[in-house]
Amino acid sequence: MDTNRLRIAVQKSGRLAEKSFEILKAAGLKLRYSKNDLYCRVQNMDIDLLLIRDDDIPELVNNDVCDLGIVGGNVVAEFQARADEPENIRQVETLGFADCRLDLAVPKDWNYRGPQDLEGKVIATSYPALTKAFIGEHGLNTQVVEMSGAVELAPRLGIADLICDLVSTGATLEANNLKPVSTLYSSQAIMIGNLKPLNEAKQAVFARLLQRVRGVLASRENKYVMMNAPKASVPAISALLPGASAPTVIQLAGREDQVAIHAVCAEGVFWETMEKLRDVGASAILVLPIEKMMA
Repeated sequence: MDTNRLRIAVQKSGRLAEKSFEILKAAGLKLRYSKNDLYCRVQNMDIDLLLIRDDDIPELVNNDVCDLGIVGGNVVAEFQARADEPENIRQVETLGFADCRLDLAVPKDWNYRGPQDLEGKVIATSYPALTKAFIGEHGLNTQVVEMSGAVELAPRLGIADLICDLVSTGATLEANNLKPVSTLYSSQAIMIGNLKPLNEAKQAVFARLLQRVRGVLASRENKYVMMNAPKASVPAISALLPGASAPTVIQLAGREDQVAIHAVCAEGVFWETMEKLRDVGASAILVLPIEKMMA
């Protein structure tokens, strides 16, 4: 591989992978790959993507095989909890998707009062290092059984008394007569990097990519709001616009007392907000998505 091309590890398949490719494409990267490819050369930037298992991403970034990685924070946390030596990973950016929690879950008929109820129990999990860290923090004599999948079946099969597993909607726990009782880690997709400084060429590509990714994230969080209003209503309207900086105020042609107000809002603009804007004099209120942003 060209040593001046930025190397990024991305999960090969799954929902997190789909969202990762989506954000890279939204950042303007031209990608061409198939589901069986392990490597993708970006056509319009000096970037190569390695398409691999999520569990391998922290290891490759840590060992400087890849400069960056896009992966769930839970995977990185488990890798760091397992590490015998200080790791070389830094978090570059949170990406705002793939939200989930690493939860302890017990059978519904348990009267769970706290960690002390885990004394002498067996926990099944795919995250043994994080689970053992929790057990150690509370000084418990609790056994951990590592499973690679179908963790929620462990109590039903008699393998364990309870589980520690990733939860998003909770539907899988519900289907297996389990209930969450404690969250060990809250996770979302993150971009990670190696602590080793990049060379000049890679650093330039990285800075450009990061600015674009942050622009994509900002455009998803922000809305462009337009409306007409009396001049006298501008202060009240400005106070109601959620998370907006000073709005742009434009005189309407032929209407001395009327202006157009344009603003970028950093928070959701809900029906209730629009009703309040109308009540202080705004009309023709439009709330539009933003495709791209750059500071």
